[in-house]
Amino acid sequence: MKTLYEQALQHPQVLGLVIGTRPDCIDAEKLDYLQELAQKYYISIEYGLESPNNVTLEKLNRGHTFEEWAQAVEMTSGRGIHICSHVILGLPGEKREEMLHTAEILSQYPIDSLKVHHLHIVKKTVLAVEYQRNPFPVFGYREYIDLVIEFLQRLRSTIMIQRLVGETHPRHLLAPIWGVRANKVQKDIELEMIRRNVWQGKKADLVKLTIE
Repeated sequence: MKTLYEQALQHPQVLGLVIGTRPDCIDAEKLDYLQELAQKYYISIEYGLESPNNVTLEKLNRGHTFEEWAQAVEMTSGRGIHICSHVILGLPGEKREEMLHTAEILSQYPIDSLKVHHLHIVKKTVLAVEYQRNPFPVFGYREYIDLVIEFLQRLRSTIMIQRLVGETHPRHLLAPIWGVRANKVQKDIELEMIRRNVWQGKKADLVKLTIE
């Protein structure tokens, strides 16, 4: 790992590293090394969470728990390393309020940025087989926009949003079929938030101020 990272950082056009990993694959030794690199370069670690619900994580065969994600984030915090996480909205079995509560949970942890994906089912996957045998609800276009807007209002305003929707080539996508690109989804979310006069952290920051 060190050899590959250091070779990449020697390139004159490389300013840093964005490292995607599982929360159960990190330890103090690796973080100490990345902390050293972070003194000279931009270093970001992306921890895939997908859901704070351990039952959901087990069904997805993620192989890690929410507690392991939380521990990884806490271990990484304070080292000068940018922390990003990923969540998926619309996972089978999760209710709307449970998805929205995910924003409140994430807001309690020292993450710097977040990538939000909607559940999209790719052909020839285990999930696709399950969906075809026993169809479960997937988001309609406007339904997802409405959910994301509420999600963002409950999310701490200091968490930078790197992504608001996932994207798969139409040839490989089983569901949902929206017929729009990711940039159009993001634009529609932004316009609807302006129309409603709401913003990221509107409800989360209000709760924080009330507590203080």
